[in-house]
Amino acid sequence: MRLALELDDVSFAYRHGQPVLESVSLVVEEGEFVAVAGPNGGGKTTLVRLALGLERANAGSVRLFGEPAHRFSRRSMLGYLAQRSQLGTEAPATVREVVSAGRLAAGGLLGPLRRRDRAIVDDAVAEVGLAGLAETPLSRLSGGQQQRAFIAKALAGEPGLLVLDEPTAGVDAESQEAFAGLLARLHRDRHVTTLYVSHEFGAVEHIVERLVLVRGTILFDGHPRQLPAEWHDPSHAHV
Repeated sequence: MRLALELDDVSFAYRHGQPVLESVSLVVEEGEFVAVAGPNGGGKTTLVRLALGLERANAGSVRLFGEPAHRFSRRSMLGYLAQRSQLGTEAPATVREVVSAGRLAAGGLLGPLRRRDRAIVDDAVAEVGLAGLAETPLSRLSGGQQQRAFIAKALAGEPGLLVLDEPTAGVDAESQEAFAGLLARLHRDRHVTTLYVSHEFGAVEHIVERLVLVRGTILFDGHPRQLPAEWHDPSHAHV
């Protein structure tokens, strides 16, 4: 068993604040698709920031592919899709330019992309169904298409771990279904290790095999069918 992510008895509080997470332990194996849910303010985003090494735990340890997360040396292995409000979707760059930026980050390249890098970019654009829109400015795309473009950017970096933060927020139902289909293919064909962070999972419920509920600590970790009935009440965990 190879581990992508390990949180061992982790606690965290922002400076002079109340604890956000307490005694959190979580293990994610390579190739898993793990959904992370919980109420606003419950610690989902903090867990993600700890997992990516963007914050350091006050107690306990966080490891990425065997290394301490805050000193992880292979940052190109991490693909992170932030919430749409943070993605800069009004930028004039084309789809191909956005996706190429993911390849530059992976290779630390200066100047034009090499032939292999261009092929990887083209494959990533095609993978998300945007080959016919590769030269289109991102700002002209629908919300769902923009999300797929940013997924392609992450894929161009050939990530070992893909983290999606509220990826379908503000996206119409049809685009959510297309997005879920893309994630299902990536999980099936590429075995991309994925953390899918959201307050609802209707679009991806058919591919979620493991659900983690977070509210200050981990309340549940298992198959969604094993979720106790009371936790389906939005007043508990917003799932």
